Amino acid sequence: MSPLFTLYTRAGCHLCEHAEDLVAVHLPGCRLVDVDGDDQLQRAYGLRVPVLVRGEEVLLEGQIEETEVVRLTQRG
Repeated sequence: MSPLFTLYTRAGCHLCEHAEDLVAVHLPGCRLVDVDGDDQLQRAYGLRVPVLVRGEEVLLEGQIEETEVVRLTQRG
């Protein structure tokens, strides 16, 4: 659905795992990126994961709720 969406995440993060489950259902095609694989991403998002972005715009971060993700799909 949305290659424009990227979810920045990391292994072992329960909030990230929850966000990954949500985007798998509501934003199929969302790109998942582990911030620990890149120093620059780790500095930018490491303490904020999970972080959902569209293009360069941060849409959601931290504890992401299903209602928030659904709202994004309705905005188009």
